[in-house]
Amino acid sequence: MKKSRMRWPRRRACCGVGLLALFAGCATPVVQPPPPPTTKLATSPAAIPAQMFGNILVVESKWDKYGPYHFLIDTGSSLTLVTPELAARYGTDEDYAGKSTPVRVRSTDGATTLLTRTLLNRLDLGPARFGHVPALIYDCSPLSAQLGIKVDGVLGFSLFRDLLLTLDYPHNRVLLRPAATGASLPGSAVPFNNTDKIPLIAVGIGDHLFATLVDSGSNDTLGLNPAGHDLPFAFGPTEGPTVGTLTGDRVEKVGRLAENLTLGEYAVPQPVVELSDQLPALGGGILRYFTVSFDQERDRVIFYRDAAEPIAIPGIRQVGLSFDKTPVYWRVVGVIHGSPADAAKVAVGDLVTRINDEPVRDWDSRRYEQLLSRAQAIVFTFLNGTQARSVELKVRDLVP
Repeated sequence: MKKSRMRWPRRRACCGVGLLALFAGCATPVVQPPPPPTTKLATSPAAIPAQMFGNILVVESKWDKYGPYHFLIDTGSSLTLVTPELAARYGTDEDYAGKSTPVRVRSTDGATTLLTRTLLNRLDLGPARFGHVPALIYDCSPLSAQLGIKVDGVLGFSLFRDLLLTLDYPHNRVLLRPAATGASLPGSAVPFNNTDKIPLIAVGIGDHLFATLVDSGSNDTLGLNPAGHDLPFAFGPTEGPTVGTLTGDRVEKVGRLAENLTLGEYAVPQPVVELSDQLPALGGGILRYFTVSFDQERDRVIFYRDAAEPIAIPGIRQVGLSFDKTPVYWRVVGVIHGSPADAAKVAVGDLVTRINDEPVRDWDSRRYEQLLSRAQAIVFTFLNGTQARSVELKVRDLVP
C-alpha cells in the first residue's frame, strides 16, 4: 500500500481531498451571507510543531478540554473539511446564503460527491486563531485509520489567504506570519498567476513545462499527465499501487524519469512519478526536501533549501499490496500483477490481521513504511472467511 495517496501500504493520503472544486448549488432564498473569516496571530511568526506521516505534515493544536486536535494542511484543496464532531462543537447557528445547500465537490480523479456546509466560530493553530471559518463536514475516520492518528480536519489553502503560510518540512513545523513579511523571504520564487488563487506553478522536466499544483495534501512525489509529452524514463512506467480518493479507488502507473525536475532555481534529479490523466501535482515526496512558503499577496510559492547535499528521491519498495486500514484489520484493495503477493495468490478482499506476528493495530503508517524500506521479506497473516494463513512475501523494488 503506497502512501495513502498514502505511500505506506499505498493509499492516497488525503482521502481524495487533493483538489476539491466548488460547484454551484441549487437556488436558495436570499439571506445574509456569512461574515468574512477572521485571523489573529498572538505572536509572529506563529510556529506550530508538526509530525511527518510519510510525506504529510500533521499539526497538533489544543485549545479546549476536548483536544488535542490534529489537522492536515492541504494546499491542493480550495476547501476546509472538518469532522462532524468538530462541526457540532464549534459550528455556529448563523443563517447565511446557501447554508442548507449541500456542496458538490470534485476529487483528484474527477468524480464528485456532496458534503454539508458549516461555519466554525473558532479554530486555533497554536498562537493563531481563526474565526468564522467556512468548512464542509467530512468523516475523516478512513484518513485517521490510514495515518494511525485521529484526524479532525483538512485545512484548505483559502484558510490562509490573509497570511504567509510556510511549511517547514526539514524542521517539522508550520509558520504563520502577516502577509507583508513575504517580501524578504530567501529562496527561489515561482509565480502562480491565476484568478482562482490556487498554487498552480510552472515546473520543468527537461525541455517540457507543466502547470503543476503544489499539493501538500498528497503523499506522492510528482503526479503527471504525460499526454502530449514524450518523456524519457530511466525506469518504467509500470503498474503501480491502488490509490484511494474521496470517491473511489484507481490503479496508477509509476516510474522514474530520466530527466531532472526544475523548481525555480532548484533541480530534483530523476524523480519518481505517478502517472494519471489528472492535473499534475507536486506532492510531499518532493516538498519534504524544502521549506515552502505560500505568498498569496504576491501570488507566488517560494522554495528554500539550506542543505548542501543533492536531493535523492528514493524508489518505491513493495510486496504488491494496497490496503484499506482499520484498527482491527487491513483489507486488500489492490494486488499488483506479477508481484510477490500475486504469486502467493493473495486476493482483493482478503483481510490482514497480523504483520510479522504482531496485530495490525500495532503498525501505524510510519512503522510500516520503515519496515518496507529495510526488510527483505514480511510475513502477513491473511483471513479469508474463517480460514487464516500466514504467507512470507518478499519485498521488491517496484521502482528502483
